[in-house]
Amino acid sequence: MTTDVSNQSGSGARLWTTRSLRILLALAFLAAGASKLAGAPAMIQVFDALGFGQWFRYVTGVVEIVGAVALLVPAYAVLGAVWLGTTMFFGTLAHLFVLHTNPAPALVLLALSAVIVTLERNQLKVLLARFA
Repeated sequence: MTTDVSNQSGSGARLWTTRSLRILLALAFLAAGASKLAGAPAMIQVFDALGFGQWFRYVTGVVEIVGAVALLVPAYAVLGAVWLGTTMFFGTLAHLFVLHTNPAPALVLLALSAVIVTLERNQLKVLLARFA
């Protein structure tokens, strides 16, 4: 049986804040991933500019959707946040050094992912101990 570690520690306000942030971030990544998989013209242009080919757009879309689903599953929310935070770290680098565009959206998503990891750090410790 999986348990929501955030239920075991912290106040009700912290629990609702964490859940709200997870849902907000999941919705943002579901939308972003879906636009990549659907072939939105803006996404096609971005991935053309990156120079990896359109296959990378599909991979990124799947990565974002898988991370979003993980955020919605309490036992895996922290892994989803780490997964998506890592994705946004590299997205920020791509905006800064390859695309030369504003990295603010990627930075906001990176920051929200980091907040979730911080709020769910006890869950991360439990998961790391399970795999150690």
